[in-house]
Amino acid sequence: MPDVIVVGAGNAAICAALAAREGGADVLVLEKADEAERGGNTFFTGGGFRFPYNGLAEIRGLIPDLSDAEVERIEVGSYPASAMRDDLYRVTEGHADPTLVDHLIENAYPTAQWMREYGGMRWVLMYSRQAYEVDGKLRFWGGMITEAVGGGAGLSDSLFTSMERRGVALRYGAKAQGLITDDRGRVTGVRVKTVDGFENISAGAVVLAAGGFEANVEMRTRYLGAGWEMAKVRGTRHNTGDAIKAALEIGAQSYGHWSSAHAVAWDLNAPPTGNRRIGDLYQKHSYPLGLIVNVHGERFVDEGADLRNYTYAKYGREILKQPHSVAFQIFDQQTVGRLRDEYRIKEVTKSEAMTLPELAADMGIDVGGFVRTIEAYNNACREGTYDPSRLDGLGTVGIDPPKSNWALPLDQPPYVAFAVTCGITFTFGGLRIEAKTAQVLDTEDRPIPGLYAAGELVGGLFYHNYPGGTGLMAGAVFGRTAGAAAAKAVRGG
Repeated sequence: MPDVIVVGAGNAAICAALAAREGGADVLVLEKADEAERGGNTFFTGGGFRFPYNGLAEIRGLIPDLSDAEVERIEVGSYPASAMRDDLYRVTEGHADPTLVDHLIENAYPTAQWMREYGGMRWVLMYSRQAYEVDGKLRFWGGMITEAVGGGAGLSDSLFTSMERRGVALRYGAKAQGLITDDRGRVTGVRVKTVDGFENISAGAVVLAAGGFEANVEMRTRYLGAGWEMAKVRGTRHNTGDAIKAALEIGAQSYGHWSSAHAVAWDLNAPPTGNRRIGDLYQKHSYPLGLIVNVHGERFVDEGADLRNYTYAKYGREILKQPHSVAFQIFDQQTVGRLRDEYRIKEVTKSEAMTLPELAADMGIDVGGFVRTIEAYNNACREGTYDPSRLDGLGTVGIDPPKSNWALPLDQPPYVAFAVTCGITFTFGGLRIEAKTAQVLDTEDRPIPGLYAAGELVGGLFYHNYPGGTGLMAGAVFGRTAGAAAAKAVRGG
């Protein structure tokens, strides 16, 4: 019998497994997918992590092989804990649970260090996604500047390698069908479904880290609302809310923003669920450099409302609301050279034309409406200093919605358009936990003995929106917390 069972095999789950193993526990990880589809949503991410840091020295602590020559070319600034706290409360409209926020921020950088030292992770700077060249230097922006080597796929591979090296047991094709409890309500194991049928596996404690319900069409429609059944799923097809439902069935408390989710601009012709070869490259996140219109040629969001890290996770839902759940990102030659690498893959829905009417006609956009929109926008632009690495204040005047920053006239052909739809990443509603132990609470706010949770299925941290890189960081922090607490409860110490 294992001391600790971890349900799931993404970033949060494996951090929990490693922490429990570090605490002396015998650990079994149950992965619903087979080996070819392992890793949950983590595999499909960009691998970026957000944590507070006080200057270059702390970044070099995570990336010791950062050369002096590289250091001379970069500006990383600092991102104090107060800034991360402000960002979390700002984008969640003040709703984020303070106990979760505090525990996340206090443990974020130490957990990144632990992932490197105990988990075997390697970090690199996010040159291609989070830096612009300004005055001859690469200036990092937006509070998120590091990623795992190899992105999400590299992160996933490193975590699995660490589990194997540390002696964590792993079973593929093992779906957690329910939780086993004793007469006093303590969780004592997991009921598992495999190709061979059902079995009960006993354990001293269970950590749930199997993602949200984003790949469950029925739950999406029930909790997020009509239309969400049409969204594409950016990541794994296996995150169907199984662990959340299992916990609720034994009296766990639901918590958080159940009617909201992380959702982004995603290529119109991407498959219904994640493609492991393409990974996260169907996303289209350079929209602050251009404009977004619907099939009528109308703008519907402020593309320059904030740095991309603080708007991309909520603009997917705005695209879903548009006719046919389709939108188009428009750029000209002033900015097309700055587009992220994801715009250069061959699997992209794209058109290029020398005139605006030609571009609209080719993409199926109403020509008259589109031309009127671009003309009104160009007339609303004003002179000023353009700087994509910060909120430059170069906004429009007299149009609604405005473009509050980075508003360059769109008048340098050839023009380029990319067709996008809504891609859902993860859901915000989930289970309530006690922050310092990650123990799941029941409907009377009492800890459920033997049950812990981490990752996307924890509710209360994200409402309405999300600061980029916080999901993986929170998964790692609360995964580490849950695993350590579970091992301590079982093994003592």
